[in-house]
Amino acid sequence: MDWKIFLTIFASVFIAELGDKTQLATMLFAADKEVSKTTVFLAASAALIVASAMGVLAGSLLSETINEKVLHYIAGVGFLLIGSYTIYTA
Repeated sequence: MDWKIFLTIFASVFIAELGDKTQLATMLFAADKEVSKTTVFLAASAALIVASAMGVLAGSLLSETINEKVLHYIAGVGFLLIGSYTIYTA
């Protein structure tokens, strides 16, 4: 395993997930006194694992037909558009 890549991906995803709607939804479920915190943790973790697996699969499939550099540009433009939309609607 390449630990440099592992830590880069971990830090990127960790920072991206802080304070997002997924984390807020998880906090709301955990705030319910009648719900097991273990159940909330396991369900949220499983959901993030499945979502990540879908991302890895999609990236693998796309990389077979689209050049990696083009994928980076598409991702960059996508982030810029989402950020611009978020600022515009704020």
